Amino acid sequence: MSKIIHFGEQIEGYVVPVLNEREVRTAAGILLLAAFASFMSAGYTGDFILMKIFITSFLIDFVIRVVVNPRYAPTLIIGRLLVRRQNVEYTGVAQKRFAWGLGLGLAATMFIVLVVNNIVGPVNLLLCLICLTLLFFESALGICIGCSLYNFFKKDKAQICPGGTCEEFKPEKIQNVSLLHASIAAMFIVLVVSLGVSGIFAKQTRTAANAQMINDNQSSVVDENCIVPDWAKNIGHEEQWKLHNRC
Repeated sequence: MSKIIHFGEQIEGYVVPVLNEREVRTAAGILLLAAFASFMSAGYTGDFILMKIFITSFLIDFVIRVVVNPRYAPTLIIGRLLVRRQNVEYTGVAQKRFAWGLGLGLAATMFIVLVVNNIVGPVNLLLCLICLTLLFFESALGICIGCSLYNFFKKDKAQICPGGTCEEFKPEKIQNVSLLHASIAAMFIVLVVSLGVSGIFAKQTRTAANAQMINDNQSSVVDENCIVPDWAKNIGHEEQWKLHNRC
């Protein structure tokens, strides 16, 4: 039983139990994709069934990670298969377990709010945005926010962190960012935002113009249909004809 309920692997040469950071990040990417798909489905269709399925799966996966053994967590197994031909990158288990404990609390809260009580509102949006943010940072940037919080709550500092972030950081020459680099990045962001904003305004303008055109056409049709014929005028029934034809 102790071999099943266990957290981390004891590898020769490492003073603390470790995990493979590559499969952890891959699993985070899998969860990010599923979370984003279910979030967008709920937003566009108003149907929360996919989100409920994701939250339930998310909760089960993290219960296995934290309570049983990460080696048996479904998403970590899939991640292990996907990156099995890549070199292993070890990371300490203490900070990961702390971070996953926070994730388990988040998953349990979402499960109670949406799946059990079927509550839909700002709470769901906030929890989903937090979930997406955490998963994005870990999968895309290799930054475990929960792991970063570990040192604020634990006396024993985290060891063996991805990218050597637990040790004193000395950037290599290839990592330097000059003023030119920063300017290029800033101009790119401004360009993208400007294009997006102008596109939104252009779409709104086209929508307003189309609506006005439809109204003008409808008014034109109404005006043509409300032209009183001569015979109605000759017999003095002009107002009655307008009333009868709803003009």
